[in-house]
Amino acid sequence: MNGADALICTLVANEVTACFANPGTSEMQFVAALDREPAMRPVLCLFEGVATGAADGYGRMADKPACTLLHLGPGYGNGVANLHNARRAFTPIVNIIGDHATYHRQFDAPLASDIESLARPNSLWVKSADSPHEVSALAAEAVAASLTPPCGSASLILPADAAWLETASEVVVAPRPMRRPPGSDAVEAAARAIQAASRPVVLIGGQACRAEGLAQAARLSAAGVSIYADTFVGRMARGAGVFSPRRMPYFGEMALSELEGVDLMVFAGTTQPVAFFAYPDRPSVLVPEGCATQSLADRAEDAIAALAALADALGAPASGPAQPLQRPDSGPIGPLSAFSAGQAIARHLPEGAILCDDSVTSGGGVAVPAMTAAPHEVLALTGGAIGAGLPLAVGAAVAAPDRKVVSLNGDGAAMYTLQALWTAAREQLDVTAIVFANHAYRILGIELSRTGAGEAGPAASKLLDLSDPRIDWVAVASGLGVPAVRCETAEAFDAAFARAMAERGPMFIEAAI
Repeated sequence: MNGADALICTLVANEVTACFANPGTSEMQFVAALDREPAMRPVLCLFEGVATGAADGYGRMADKPACTLLHLGPGYGNGVANLHNARRAFTPIVNIIGDHATYHRQFDAPLASDIESLARPNSLWVKSADSPHEVSALAAEAVAASLTPPCGSASLILPADAAWLETASEVVVAPRPMRRPPGSDAVEAAARAIQAASRPVVLIGGQACRAEGLAQAARLSAAGVSIYADTFVGRMARGAGVFSPRRMPYFGEMALSELEGVDLMVFAGTTQPVAFFAYPDRPSVLVPEGCATQSLADRAEDAIAALAALADALGAPASGPAQPLQRPDSGPIGPLSAFSAGQAIARHLPEGAILCDDSVTSGGGVAVPAMTAAPHEVLALTGGAIGAGLPLAVGAAVAAPDRKVVSLNGDGAAMYTLQALWTAAREQLDVTAIVFANHAYRILGIELSRTGAGEAGPAASKLLDLSDPRIDWVAVASGLGVPAVRCETAEAFDAAFARAMAERGPMFIEAAI
């Protein structure tokens, strides 16, 4: 076998069985080797940002990495935004980045670049397999690195000659790293601090926001401790039967106002909250003045076990509050808005659905009614780089083919990675993509004022407006192979979404709000 065979066989042996790819000439040996290893599922993406975002969605749902196949440094560069989001979600991913043959690097060919320097900022691990005999060992090392808590991207550079040359090296299987258990001293210290505080808060994130973690957080809530979750979480359970913590508000001044009087913040699976951006004369750290902070479990530790141990130490009840199942009795009526669309989604969302949320200013209209919808999970925009919603849905649908996947997008965000619709159609993924078409970067209109830049004049408005020309979303989605409908009323949206949930396969809904 050659180096490409060794790589794919090693990935499969380490349970990496999905490859989101946008290959080029230097990756042709890998592409050919796919025919010799049927356990690896290749998924073609027409833009590298779709490939990396799909790998993010897959890793969040599968709790194991997919691999990407990217064409040299520029291919990796095209995928960086969603790898940034994946880094903030602590998603395991193995990036396979093709490179020129080792002897060709010296000639500075047009596509040559410093791939290691490009990959380093968003990677836990970066190495180059410069010999076919190194490929198996380094591939296994990359998988293990991606799974080392709190998890992240590992980037393996594969020169073309290392892929095409023969090797007799054997497949290597790496042991899967495990989360560290919480320290008993940290649990005891947190319990003492909470008992001594007048208004304690436990802030949870990451692993602690899974259903099992929320059940332990509910016990703390029942014991009188206020529970907050990070503003944006990689994967979070929501809906009926699930405890709903308060969310750290997005705007810093709102967060500090809500937290006024809190004298202790304990962190489980996260760290101290900070404002998304800096603003004139506003603080960056969102911890009230005079409030003590303490870490119960860092992101690499078992935050679920830590919450359980803390609840036990505080003598909390065996269970705590959970959301009721409370769908709207009847369909929404009247002009369509994000809120009426949210009511329709809550009415028809099936149990076990996965919501990939990149809806920006429209998201609140869905989040509130969905709190009492059928139990589901939400994949959020963790790094703030819009354009994640459609690719996340592609990856989630590949990882969980028996679950309904719904992608929520602002129209500006969806334009970043609309090629994901083509992949959803090609793979016949059970994804319903919703675009809230308000024909504006509405969040930037809000931020223009918040940053003290003033009101938008004629020139500034041109950079915030998407209405000239208006995007024909039905034509775009249909042209990429996805059945599409435009809804202008709440009744039409309710009917379209109900139909999408009743049928399998990709569907696109433009919500004209």
